[in-house]
Amino acid sequence: MAAGYFLSKSGKRTLLVDSFNPPHNKGSHHGETRIIRHAYGEGEKYVPLALKAQELWNDLEKMSGKQLFLPTGVLNVGYEKTDFIQNIISSSKTYSLPLEILDSIEVNKRWPGITLPNKYIGCFEPTSGVLKCEECIEAYRELAERNGATILTNSRVKELKVHDKKVSIKTDDHTFHANALVVSAGAWSGSLLSMLDLHLPLKPVRKTFAWFDANEDLYNHKDFPAFSFETTQGHYYGFPSIDGSGLKVGRHDGGETINPDEAIMGFGELEKDATELRQFLHHYMPYTQQLKYGKTCMYTLTPDEDFIIDLHPTYLNVAIASGFSGHGFKFSSAVGQILSELIILGKTEQNISPFSIERFN
Repeated sequence: MAAGYFLSKSGKRTLLVDSFNPPHNKGSHHGETRIIRHAYGEGEKYVPLALKAQELWNDLEKMSGKQLFLPTGVLNVGYEKTDFIQNIISSSKTYSLPLEILDSIEVNKRWPGITLPNKYIGCFEPTSGVLKCEECIEAYRELAERNGATILTNSRVKELKVHDKKVSIKTDDHTFHANALVVSAGAWSGSLLSMLDLHLPLKPVRKTFAWFDANEDLYNHKDFPAFSFETTQGHYYGFPSIDGSGLKVGRHDGGETINPDEAIMGFGELEKDATELRQFLHHYMPYTQQLKYGKTCMYTLTPDEDFIIDLHPTYLNVAIASGFSGHGFKFSSAVGQILSELIILGKTEQNISPFSIERFN
């Protein structure tokens, strides 16, 4: 949707094709909220992209007239010497980002809803926060359509071809021809790109997250931050209770390899779905109560869990964005702009070399 907005804004005649009707619950973008972090535990190479994305989300808020970003702050927790925590600290220094480094006693005092063991520290980013993910997609969709983009929903792509510097897309009912193509199909990217003789190491996995009844005095979004905890039991993330919705928690690592074309087990069909989240809350946020409900989604993992943002190695009129490995939504405003630049100019001002397809050769 972001790429469609930026392409249509530039005056390009733009068609967006989706197997479903976005925003929907068949991919990786649903579940109401996503975290946006700036001092980035996955590496400094992401920071310029995160800052650009935040700028573009702020622009989208103004253009759409909707509140899309909640400035809750983000609390990152872990052992001080881990790569995750050290990357946060070093990237904050490199880019002069506001960051408060707190020991466990300071964390527990500031947020009484947390019980942090002595061995952990907290890195609090006061200017980070939460994106309303489905509303972000709706906003880009509305603006793209206002710019003249056509959105074809519930239309599965059956065939992609590139020939004579043109592209064609075949669905069940239509065949479309264009000068250029963007492939950003989440868990289906691998099968679509194989039609263009590109075989990337993409692995779709099943993921779960859930909401729990919580003490609103402790966990409401005006007083409690979004969070990312790297613990010995796994890497967990979550959100404060927004307008009484409950505390939302998910596990970032783990998950079962899936075929996105087959039915995915619902939340609770595996015993560990709820058990892992309850164990995390019991250890670190004990003032929560009953499970309200849970959902499933998909990650599309690359071997190094870094993104793929690039032009096709053979077809320079095909831009690709995939393999976001469960931490990509926050960047999607900036990635959409990058894709539009790759299509229009053949290059982008952003440094996307870390996300090159060539690293898999």
